[in-house]
Amino acid sequence: MDRNEVRRAWDEVAATYAARRDPDGSDAALIDDLLGELPTDPDVLDVGCGDGARTLANLPAGSVGLDVSRRGLDLASDTVPDARLIHGEMSALPFGADRFDAVTAYHAVFHVERDHHPAVYAEFARVLRPGGRLLMTLPSGRFETVRRGWMGDRMFFSAPGRDHTLAQLREVGFADVETRTATDPLGSSTEFAFARLADTRADDDRTRP
Repeated sequence: MDRNEVRRAWDEVAATYAARRDPDGSDAALIDDLLGELPTDPDVLDVGCGDGARTLANLPAGSVGLDVSRRGLDLASDTVPDARLIHGEMSALPFGADRFDAVTAYHAVFHVERDHHPAVYAEFARVLRPGGRLLMTLPSGRFETVRRGWMGDRMFFSAPGRDHTLAQLREVGFADVETRTATDPLGSSTEFAFARLADTRADDDRTRP
């Protein structure tokens, strides 16, 4: 499936996915841990926000939600009316550099072709301020497939494997990467990655004789 097909598929399944997701669970609680690492009144971007109930609703008022599906954003406008909602692609984020204190990306990146994942992570790094935080789903396997019958339609999934994903994050400047396992929206266990965007200026200061 190309990106247009993925976009259309999400428009078709957005309401069903929202209805079947559990808005509680331990992966939602991870956001509290993220917020504890951020400054007061942080600027946060939720990539792949969908209807907003799981992630965006737990972020500070005025956080930005981005999704490829206009139908998902329509649902989010009802669920999280104080959020700023943007239609766009995660591989070409429509924001300037150093814009956010944190990026969240739950169950999102593996709907992009795995060959393009490094570009997505580079975009996350670009829009984060130095020292900014990332919290994202960490796919455990290596796969590229179209799942037919998923949420009554079909959906594209793609990932290069856990170790490759962690390496790709480090290659674009993320440090202090740690992982945790939590319950995902559909009731299964999923691994998540916390990471900090290295502040190269601070790192240079520490290594300077």
